Amino acid sequence: MDYLHIIGGAKLHGQVQISGAKNAALPLLSAALLSSTPMKIDNLPNVADVKTLAKLLEHLGALVSWDSAHSVEIDASHIIHTKAIYDIVRKMRASILVLGPLLARCGHCEVSLPGGCAIGARPVDLHIAAMEKMGAQITIQGGYIVASAPNGLKGAQIVFDKITVTGCENVIMAAALAKGRTQIINAAREPEVVQLCEVLMQAGVEIQGIGSSVLEIQGTDREPLRFQPFSVIPDRIEAGTYLCAAAITNSQIKLTNANPSHLEAVLEKLRQIGFKLESTNDSISIFPAAKRQGFEIITTEHPGFPTDMQAQFMSLATQCQGTSVIQERLFENRFMHASELQRLGANITLKGNTATIIGNDEHNPLVGADVMATDLRASSALVLAGLVAQGSTNVHRIYHLDRGYESLEQKLSALGANITRQKE
Repeated sequence: MDYLHIIGGAKLHGQVQISGAKNAALPLLSAALLSSTPMKIDNLPNVADVKTLAKLLEHLGALVSWDSAHSVEIDASHIIHTKAIYDIVRKMRASILVLGPLLARCGHCEVSLPGGCAIGARPVDLHIAAMEKMGAQITIQGGYIVASAPNGLKGAQIVFDKITVTGCENVIMAAALAKGRTQIINAAREPEVVQLCEVLMQAGVEIQGIGSSVLEIQGTDREPLRFQPFSVIPDRIEAGTYLCAAAITNSQIKLTNANPSHLEAVLEKLRQIGFKLESTNDSISIFPAAKRQGFEIITTEHPGFPTDMQAQFMSLATQCQGTSVIQERLFENRFMHASELQRLGANITLKGNTATIIGNDEHNPLVGADVMATDLRASSALVLAGLVAQGSTNVHRIYHLDRGYESLEQKLSALGANITRQKE
């Protein structure tokens, strides 16, 4: 098993290219099931989750041809299986994204329940209820969601009492091939959802309200789609993580292939802390702060502060003056990195869904230690802390990192960090 060895104290400099967004790539790959002609995707991130979903599509019968590590063509014209098996789904919860397109296309599917998740319950009941509203008959048998709609899905009004990104994406894809019009109330507004809608529109699906909380989708009544070639949007969470790497080391770096409009809440928080930022349409530069102020964060759905950036900002808070407060409103177990940061000397107090961090000064710095990653974003938070901790830090269980960050140690090394991947 691999781990990352980090020697803290290095300043960062230069520029880093942001990869395609994992959370955009996964629903877009799943959407290939809606097409009878090949789909070509560029700017895919070379990460484990993308490879896992590609493997699932191959199991279902799709032909997956990689032109490069970042470009793929998927031909799903001949689906031979409609069962998403546990052995693949257990590796990645986002495999549930094949439920909507498989059901809409084939009229039947079996998708393994994704099981538990380290950051808390993410139930699929909202997905199931929406499919039932569209006319599907669904039972849970032997750990599988068994769904049937032999005459196809029908448009319906879907009201989500809680915003769900993957639930919304599943309904959007199902509605694309349904008969009639589907209205989604309280739809997710994330950039990844927006791109899915835009790609479906280019493939011939009529969608109104893109980017708003109310979507209306006119289905094709099982007429397969024809996708135009497209590129995955930049990964806003990867971009935010590198901005935090610069911020925690108080360094100047430039991000290329980044979309600042997807990161407004994160950029505004960095400005409040004391950093100067400069942006173009596809780049973001961050400059050292004379003084880093403590801050307050409440995580919420887009366009609010993203839960996927909470852990990185907790690490940053250890280097800010005074007290910072982070309130996590989306996932109940998303502070598991706090105890690992405490192993490095971080002054963090937890009470319910609120973390209070007292910044370390030069008299009480972070000190390197062995730490263990518990989930994807917690992993990156520990790496960030290691960049400023005295001595060496070893971050174990980095398979979590490899699920969502492409070449993290190489990119950080190119910026000047002292970080290497080693074998246990």
